[in-house]
Amino acid sequence: MRLTREKLSGHGLAVVAAAALLALTGCGGSGGGGTKSDSADRVPATATGSLEDLAAEVKCKPDIQTDADEIRQAICKNTDGKFVLATFATDRGQREWINDAKDYGGFYLVGAKWVAVADQKVVTALRGTLGGDMEVGTNHSQHSSHSG
Repeated sequence: MRLTREKLSGHGLAVVAAAALLALTGCGGSGGGGTKSDSADRVPATATGSLEDLAAEVKCKPDIQTDADEIRQAICKNTDGKFVLATFATDRGQREWINDAKDYGGFYLVGAKWVAVADQKVVTALRGTLGGDMEVGTNHSQHSSHSG
């Protein structure tokens, strides 16, 4: 795959985020209960650095999917599971991306100009290494083909 640096609009970033999120977590939200674990009490200081630095912290080799001026995004896999890791040029760009992507559901670990997206179990595990704040996307029932 050949990577190019390109400019993506906010809407384009949301589409990229949604595709990556759906590939990782599927349409539905977590069926788990949201119980608090012991690791939530021991959250380290929030990590900083490049996409590669953050990936190294959680012991994954990033598969770069987007390499643009505003965002760098990769798919990662480690012993905790598979996740999307994205870094941003600006805080505003990061917040716009998160706000757009959250419409597609999922769990988000948010740090200083970076986001990790995966299911709840993986995000919780990553938080034990990277720190950051957890955010939850919207669960859209219209993704289900079941009625009643």
